[in-house]
Amino acid sequence: MKYITLAIKNLSRNKLRTVLTLLGVAAGMFLYASVETMQHSLAEATQEKANDTTLVVYRENRFCPATSRLPEHYKTTIEKINGVREVIPIQITVNNCGASLDVITFRGVQFEDLRQYNPDLRLVEGSYENFTSRTDGALVGKHFAKRRGLKPGDKFEAVGVNVNVSGIIESDSPQDNNVAYVHLPFLQQASRVGLGVVTQFNVKVESSSLLDSVAEDIDKTFKADQQPTNTRPEKAFFAETAKQMIELIAFTRWLGIGAVLAVLGLVANALLLIVRGRVKETAILQTIGFSRFLISCLVVIEGLLLGLLGGVLGVLSAFLFFHFKSFTLGNEGLTLALSPSFAVLAQALGIALALGMLASLYPAWKATSKPLIQTLNA
Repeated sequence: MKYITLAIKNLSRNKLRTVLTLLGVAAGMFLYASVETMQHSLAEATQEKANDTTLVVYRENRFCPATSRLPEHYKTTIEKINGVREVIPIQITVNNCGASLDVITFRGVQFEDLRQYNPDLRLVEGSYENFTSRTDGALVGKHFAKRRGLKPGDKFEAVGVNVNVSGIIESDSPQDNNVAYVHLPFLQQASRVGLGVVTQFNVKVESSSLLDSVAEDIDKTFKADQQPTNTRPEKAFFAETAKQMIELIAFTRWLGIGAVLAVLGLVANALLLIVRGRVKETAILQTIGFSRFLISCLVVIEGLLLGLLGGVLGVLSAFLFFHFKSFTLGNEGLTLALSPSFAVLAQALGIALALGMLASLYPAWKATSKPLIQTLNA
């Protein structure tokens, strides 16, 4: 602890340089943590897991919800296929089919189907009674409501659809937290697709091992129909449909690498300035018994402190930023919630420490590279 205390005193002697270095490290780690948050959220949305049991039935050769139209009566046929547990027809209306921030998505469903299909849906504010009693009622995801400043009783209009907020809902599924659920017949009429027509069917199967076989059976069933289908696992559907969004997020990886290199150079430069500014002090420490190794360790500790403190400031700022802002990216009617995670937090802090140590190695060697007599005469 006494050597850590000494390192802190060395850093505090030039407060302005230390503060500027910490702010620079914090800015770099904020950018890195933000990029990793986007990458982690994308991985969660596109990488299939052993417990995934959801399929998406879409119109073949269609992508944007405005062009995917399927007969609602397909539901009864899909329910009869072996391995199918639940089916829900969904009409989707969005304000923008391309990749964009803060996309507005309406999902038209039958309320009974929604409660049966997603029993984990929880009401935070408002009431289900108000929703069922109004044809224009809407159940708004909590992140959607937070971004738009909505509360029960408010009226909301977008994409030519006017709704009354009946309740605020939350769910373990990020998609549910970022959309507005409305009555299916209401949205069919408001979006002018006509009654009996939906955008897609979400299908839950008995187990994840049946995903491929059930998808194949569904597509074979409607292959000869006027409206053939293309059925994929939900996460595979997301990965294939939201290509623009995925390409955009993939590009941010280079920003993360640039942020890491900037932090490395910043800490190394600050430590070199510190080492060059106290050449005589280093020589005096050697004359009173400090070994070269111990002096090098002091420089490394200073680098670790700069990396750790700047990293904590930057990473926590990124975590709080995404937590309170609840940003989403939308593409083709799908929404990707940019949610912070403790795994990303821990990883970024580890990177900050590693960068602090790596950046201090050359300055640590430089601090003791010259002979003692030469440094005393400097």
